[in-house]
Amino acid sequence: MHLTALRALGDDIPVGLKFVAEGSEEQGTGGLESYVSQHTEQFLADAVLVCDTGNAEVGTGTATVTLRGLVNVVVTVETLAGEVHSGMFGGPAPDALAALIQMLATLRDPATGATRINDLDCEGGWEGVGYDEAQFRADAGVLDGVRLTGTGTVADRLWARPAVTVLGIDCPPVVGSAAAVPPTARARVSLRVPPGTNPVAARAALTRHLTEAAPWGSRVSVEDESTGAPFRAATDGPAYTALGRAMNEVYGKPMAFLGQGGSIPLCNVLAETYPRAEIILMGVEEPRCLIHAPNESVDPSEIEHMAQVEALFLRAYAAAGGRGR
Repeated sequence: MHLTALRALGDDIPVGLKFVAEGSEEQGTGGLESYVSQHTEQFLADAVLVCDTGNAEVGTGTATVTLRGLVNVVVTVETLAGEVHSGMFGGPAPDALAALIQMLATLRDPATGATRINDLDCEGGWEGVGYDEAQFRADAGVLDGVRLTGTGTVADRLWARPAVTVLGIDCPPVVGSAAAVPPTARARVSLRVPPGTNPVAARAALTRHLTEAAPWGSRVSVEDESTGAPFRAATDGPAYTALGRAMNEVYGKPMAFLGQGGSIPLCNVLAETYPRAEIILMGVEEPRCLIHAPNESVDPSEIEHMAQVEALFLRAYAAAGGRGR
């Protein structure tokens, strides 16, 4: 997208331009965030395009204006000094895996599957572009007959409310498992939080909820893995105005705004380091791309149209008086 846009402009690039390619995002190393903090002059700019998101759907020019924050913890449950035979001791001997399952189940409403964590507001509403439920089912690959979890609109659940996911469980595997009562089990739990929710407070609420939900006096420890703050972009500056004009020219309709369920910690670092800069999230990753899936891909028309948007944006931003550092 970038290369096509710059080739289209040729030698007539109307603003000062810095291009940064980050190659460790999949590893979650945080290297670029640290680099920005240590080399602030290199990244000084009036507008920053973070091209790690995409349109609401193919053919709808979109800017992402909110990102959910992230809290990851590992919860460990211990009930016995070691494995004991389920035939001799099963029944009164407390099963650590069963205890963990019971704890994790309390994180969701049993009827709707909505995230429910004590002391955490889970009832926010989304005011931007919606997400059609049938389209979401297709995009997410929800199986026929399986209901979506939660209440409210799909957009509410995706971009305005906390969402908990159990990413993994350590316990005896089915293959090779023995007739023994598990003495210990653990799980990695991920909590996405919307703008307006303090991730530190959310982590404390999640930790407290899991600890208090432990049955039978089970011993529980919760290890903090990572925490990232949510992000909300200011959209009233000249860069957003220029982008809106470019989107409208290419797609023939006003630019849409949506949220993003993912977390991009770099955006908060940029916002804190350069408070005057406009930060724009855009790109070619519409839902059918299936980002992070083994078969992720991109619609060629998205590259074509978003490259045109980028080229027109640079011209429109220069004409609007962007200083172009």
